[in-house]
Amino acid sequence: MKRLFPLLLGGFIALGAFGCEAGVEKTSTEAPNSANQTGEVADTETAQQNQEDATGEIRRKQLDADIRAREQRNNATGGDAQRADADLESEVRSKLEANLPASQLAVEAEDGAVKVSGTVPTQEQLDRIEPLAREIKGVQQVSVNAQVAPAQQKPES
Repeated sequence: MKRLFPLLLGGFIALGAFGCEAGVEKTSTEAPNSANQTGEVADTETAQQNQEDATGEIRRKQLDADIRAREQRNNATGGDAQRADADLESEVRSKLEANLPASQLAVEAEDGAVKVSGTVPTQEQLDRIEPLAREIKGVQQVSVNAQVAPAQQKPES
C-alpha cells in the first residue's frame, strides 16, 4: 500500500499536467482554434447567441468574479510577479469577452506577448482589442490578427 499511494498520486499529477496543457483561450466556441487563424464570419444567429451569452447576467457575474479574483491575486503579489502564459491568456480572454460581446476571438500568450485573432462585428471593436489587452498586468506586447466581419444571414437550404 505504501508503494501504491505514490504511484497513484504521481499518475494523477501527470494526468493533471497534460489536462492543463496550454491551449488557446476563446471568447466563443466558434472562435478560431489558433491565434494564427482569422476565423469564420459568424451568421446572425451565432453572433446573437454569442452576444447573449457574453452579456447575460450569469456570465457577466462569472467574468466579473474572474477578473476581480485575478486583480486581488496580482495585488497580493505586488503585481510585479512573473505571469504565467495561461493566466495572461485567460485574463485577456475574459477582458475581451466582457467588453466585445459579439466577438469570436482566440487568445494565445507567450512570455508577455499576446496574440489575438478572429472576428469582430465592427471596426470600433477591432480598434479596442489592443488597448483592452494592454490593461492586463504582464502584457508587454499585443499582436492583433483579427478582422471586421459583420454577421451574415445563414443561407437557406
